[in-house]
Amino acid sequence: MTAAWHPDPSGRHDLRYWDGSAWTDHVADDGEMSVSPLDVPPEGEAPVAPPGPADEQSAASKGTGTGGISGELIDGRYREISGPGPQRQNTRLLRVRITEPFLARQGSMVAYQGNVNFAYQGSGASKFLKKAFTGEGLPLMRVEGQGDVFLADRGLQVHLLHLDNSGLSVNGNRVLAFSAGLDWNVERVRGGSIAAGGLFNTTLRGTGWVAITTDGAPVVLDAGEAPTFADANALVAWSLHLQTTLRSTFTAGSMIGRGSGEAFQVSFAGQGFVIVQPSEGGVAQHSH
Repeated sequence: MTAAWHPDPSGRHDLRYWDGSAWTDHVADDGEMSVSPLDVPPEGEAPVAPPGPADEQSAASKGTGTGGISGELIDGRYREISGPGPQRQNTRLLRVRITEPFLARQGSMVAYQGNVNFAYQGSGASKFLKKAFTGEGLPLMRVEGQGDVFLADRGLQVHLLHLDNSGLSVNGNRVLAFSAGLDWNVERVRGGSIAAGGLFNTTLRGTGWVAITTDGAPVVLDAGEAPTFADANALVAWSLHLQTTLRSTFTAGSMIGRGSGEAFQVSFAGQGFVIVQPSEGGVAQHSH
């Protein structure tokens, strides 16, 4: 049997590489490769069988129509991940199978299949004025119809969250898409004032899903474990019910933060999570 990717015989991963003589430790899930040793069967049990014709056919069916072309791009590891609603295709690409209308960042569509309609989504007069005053804005398009829509934003990492009658405060620059049924607004972070460096975020409330982006792999902090503080420019999102205090320091700006000069920190208290990315990346929008 020639070397190729096949369904993982252990069932723990999507695909495992057969080098022509034995299964290797190289596996692929959702289009991303990693290493995972294949468990050796206990003594007396049959060894893991090599791939057969059925496995080859199964692996090929997971890709697209190849037309006689082979290679890593079409051997199955980058295949589309199916299923209803939003599904991450990999760490940087989201696919939404439309079951109901949703809102997405304008310009984030990279591909779609089916009969899909895109329309400008106005934010209303009050949100327009808030955007003009705060710099916090969310240019949206409404997506509806029947089909699949693929979304991405500058190669940033994509993360899916599900809200269950809850709320999320997130920087508008980090919102990729969300359920049309969620209520959203631009609000000042509680505990701050213009004199202290006003920080404005986009709030999402209700029940539904939201896809956000981060510049690199984030860390999720449990604010209930201890007093939690974060550089405002590295903040991505947090539980809306957390108590926040915003402060501005000049002398510590070049010491404790990644920036220089004036630094903004947000402190959090209560039960909830805080998402911080490993890059300042121009995330926070503040007016002072």
